[in-house]
Amino acid sequence: MSSAQDEAILQNARDTIDSLYDLSQLLQTGLDKNTLSVCVGMIEQGANPDTLAAVIKALRREQDTIKVQQ
Repeated sequence: MSSAQDEAILQNARDTIDSLYDLSQLLQTGLDKNTLSVCVGMIEQGANPDTLAAVIKALRREQDTIKVQQ
């Protein structure tokens, strides 16, 4: 692949993440771009989106519990 093609692919990926991030902000998911990018990568590798969402929610609940205990 040429350098121009590689750059076009990278730019397309950036644009996609930016669009997903904008949607994420509208939906008030609380996910930053890095976390969103990791989630997209996991889903692309075959992770179940519903399970991933459940894990994120569970981690947030755990984080809230820890904050309350401190």
